[in-house]
Amino acid sequence: MKVEHILQSKGADVFAVTSSTSVKDAVDLLGEKNIGAVVVKDEKGAVAGIFSERDVVRRLKSEGPTVLGRSVADCMTADPLTCTLDTTLDQLMSDMTNRRVRHMPVVEKGRLVGIVSIGDVVKRKIDNVEREAAMLKEYIAS
Repeated sequence: MKVEHILQSKGADVFAVTSSTSVKDAVDLLGEKNIGAVVVKDEKGAVAGIFSERDVVRRLKSEGPTVLGRSVADCMTADPLTCTLDTTLDQLMSDMTNRRVRHMPVVEKGRLVGIVSIGDVVKRKIDNVEREAAMLKEYIAS
């Protein structure tokens, strides 16, 4: 199972902002779209970072509400871990767990093509286990 299969079932829509977007506007986008992170693109459209709920919470704790007036560049996680369409589900799960990230941009040939969340990975893993269990039950019953 590969990242490509996850994107085929969930879609490849990605919400993105630029590094000059205000933290307030990025937070508004997270709330409006009910998502946990947005990709930050540079002026050429390449992935420059990722801005997540965690980034906001950490900055609010250290700086208070004035952080909302700052730019995403001041708060984002720069150079985030990315994957490709060929990344396996097991490798993705391992990378996300080891690096403690919940969202990973999918990049092909320097171009952003999607984003996967740990929820997408867990859902797909559960689907695989349930499908295998059903196949085993069918095999045993026949």
